[in-house]
This record gives sequence, C-alpha cells and structure tokens, in this order.
Amino acid sequence: MSWVGRSAVEIARAVRRGDTTAVAVVREHLDAIAARNPEIGAFRIIRTEQAVAEAQAVQEREDLTRLPLAGVPVAVKDNIPVAGEATRNGSAATSSEPAAADHPVVARLRAAGAVVVGITNVPELCLVAFGDSVYGTARNPWRRDRTPGGSSSGSAAAVAAGLVPLATGSDGLGSLRIPAACCGVLAIKPGPGLVPPPGEDWFGLTENGPLATTAADLALALAIMSDDMALATAYKTGERARVAWEPQSGVSGAVPVPSPRAWRSEPFELRIAIAPRPLPPALGVKVDPEFVRAVAEAGETLRVAGHTVVEQEPKLPARLGFATVLTWLRCAAHDARGLDRRRLERRTRALARAGRALGAVGLHGREEFERWRAHGADQWFGDADVLITPTLAAPPPPAARWGARGLARTVAVNVGYAPMTGVWNLAGWPAMSVPFGTHATGLPIGVQLIAPPGGEPHLLALAAQLEAAHPWPRHAPRREPARTA
Repeated sequence: MSWVGRSAVEIARAVRRGDTTAVAVVREHLDAIAARNPEIGAFRIIRTEQAVAEAQAVQEREDLTRLPLAGVPVAVKDNIPVAGEATRNGSAATSSEPAAADHPVVARLRAAGAVVVGITNVPELCLVAFGDSVYGTARNPWRRDRTPGGSSSGSAAAVAAGLVPLATGSDGLGSLRIPAACCGVLAIKPGPGLVPPPGEDWFGLTENGPLATTAADLALALAIMSDDMALATAYKTGERARVAWEPQSGVSGAVPVPSPRAWRSEPFELRIAIAPRPLPPALGVKVDPEFVRAVAEAGETLRVAGHTVVEQEPKLPARLGFATVLTWLRCAAHDARGLDRRRLERRTRALARAGRALGAVGLHGREEFERWRAHGADQWFGDADVLITPTLAAPPPPAARWGARGLARTVAVNVGYAPMTGVWNLAGWPAMSVPFGTHATGLPIGVQLIAPPGGEPHLLALAAQLEAAHPWPRHAPRREPARTA
C-alpha cells in the first residue's frame, strides 16, 4: 500500500498504530517528489536526507502514539524560516544564510510529529498571483500550461499533485485562496492573532495558514498552527461567537458600536449570503459565468443542508478596489527596501517604484483600509453569518516568466483574474477557498467563504458540508500537457 495521496489524518493514524513507520511514509513521498517535481516545479528545496533523519527521530519519540501529525510529510512556503535552510522569499536579492531557528508555525508542526520534506516555490517577495521566480516556474498540476496561482504557488501545486497532504502558505491579499482555487484544494486565511504571521506581514494584512485536500485535514492543520486543538473538530461543530457592527439607534451616519448578536443553538443553521457578482461595474472586471453558477450552486447545496440562504445585493464599494491596489503597491515598496535593486526582477522593481511614487503624493489607500477594517466591512456584510463569492474572476493565466514583464501587464492580469480576495485581508476577516466543480478548461473552480472575526469554525464546518455533498477530486491526475487555448 502506498501512502502517497493519503490524507494527513490517515497517515498519522497509521503511524501511531504501527501499521507503517514515519520513515516509510516520508521515503515514499520523497520518491514521488523526485519523480514529479521536475514537471511541476513545486519545490525550491527538497530535503531528502534531512527529512529521512527527522522521520526517524519522530519514529523514536516516546510520545509517538499521541502525535496528531505523526510522520505526516509537510511542505513549507519559502517565506517562513525553517532551521538550517535559507529563506529566499523567491528572490536572488535576499540573504542566502540558513535560518537559525524554525518559525513558530514550523516548530508547532514538528512538535506535532510532522516532517518538513521541502521548501516550496513562490514569486519574488510573494508580491503577485503567479508562480515564477529566478528559482523556476511552478505549474498547475491540472494543466501544466497554467499557473498554480500565487503567491503560495508551490504549496498549492504540491498538495494538488499529492506530493504532500499538507502545506503551509501565507495570505496578504489572497495568496492562499488564489492558488487553492487554481489548483482545486482547500486553504484558509485565519483572522489576525490566531496563527503567528510571517516576518513581513504587510502592515498586518498577512496571515499564515494551511492548504489541504479535506476539511478534516485543514482543521487539524489549523489547530496545530494556531496551538488551539479545539479547532481540530470545528469542521464537525461549527461553533463560534461574534460581536457585530450595528448603527447606533437615533444617530445618523455609520457609527461603529459593538453589539452582541443572538446566535442559534444549532451550529449549522446559519444565515448565508451569496454574492455571485460582488464587484462594482466601475472596476471593469467581469466574472466568468461558470464561477457565477458555482456560487449559486454552492448556496443551494447549503440551503438543502438546512441553512438560510439569501442574495447579497449591494456591490462592494468601488473605492475599495482602488485602495486594495494602492495597498498592494505600498507593500511592494516596503518589501523592496534595503534590497539590491540590480538583483530584483523587472516586475518587482516596477511594483515598488509605483508604490513609492504614489505614496509620495499621498496615494496609498491607508484611509480606506482603516475605515473598512474599523467598521465598513461589518456594515456592508449586514446580518449574514457567512458570505460566498467566487474566489477568482477568471481561470488562471498561463504559466510563464511573468517576472520579466512590467507594471501595466502585471497589474492588469493580476486584477483581471483575482480581484475578490484582497478586501478581506483589509478587513482582517477569516476567509477560505473551497473546490466546487470543474471549469470547461478542465481546471478546478473555487468558491470563497468569508466570515466575521472569530468565524473560522463556521468556515470549516461549511467546507465539510460542501465536501460531503459534492466531493471533489482530491488530486490532479498525472497527464501530458493539455492544449494551450
């Protein structure tokens, strides 16, 4: 029996019971990575010798029978330090010095029995929704002529290809949810304070989170990364609490006042709003009709499961879209500071230059960002418990060397296919992408679930219900490159 392609829950249970060993599991996954990584480009570093040695150490632990991730191979995104490995963040301009210690997320995964088998590819400084850098071009396992998205590019590709059951990613403006939707896997961006963020957190926008192929695996990984094991069963219970924004009675204008809401005792009886086309016409971005249909079908699935489902009629504020782009450029300028510009890609230099120029004349999006996070998101969200939108607006673009291109093309393609995730980073709200159907191109479709602060259990529970009602293919089949049209 091969353990490649099995879930993290299955692998850990087998290792704890003695049905297999951590070393055997890790060796099988390393063999699969060696065979398939050349065609997918998911990994920058494959830790063959180190991973086998670490698997042996796990196997010899006295607490082996109690480890929730006993022997589970995991991949780590190249912006999170792993002791003994350089954290390059997809750039030749960053330090090649090995990290002295694990990031807390990596330390928690290892403490739970996981084994880090490799470091995954990202675009330079994790700035874009593509998968190319000086270290190679990551490709979508479903169609290798298409990007796996970004910036958690290699992590999503590795999970979708079955090379690891779990991977870490980070999400500053959609960098977990975008590649998850492109590759047909699950990913969750938690709210602030739940999981330790990466070192460069984009002014508090970026959160670390897991990618997986099942709701049970995703919940377990999030529980370990957050050091809150109560989340491991959240996909079954869906329990949470919330303090919502409500206008103050008798006062004109939008005044944020914390006001407790009464919640139903049954955890799965939620009020769910669907927004198949949430973007305002002023942005000029059209949503693919198949993605629109997927949101409606996901809403109907959850209505049948017992939830109240309504349509969210107001569009997102147009000014918020512009603020998101300005915030993105401001982050690029910030992250490029102190790096040798001669070693940065053309794309990165262009983004950083635009961010500096716009910031110099006061165009940085900060005011809209702060207003949306303070109360604007809650006001727009209304009385829904969860909102469902498409994760993407269009299928992923080609896998190409986008880093050699300039500002206009980079912004146009990024915004044109992935405009609907960043606003929830600005809000600081948890959000996730769930596979739901297959596009005519043969690529997966993802729907985005968003909840107010503290709503991670609701998201996990709804993902589990969608999984039970409409199971998705857990891994992309291995095949020859498809058509380029």
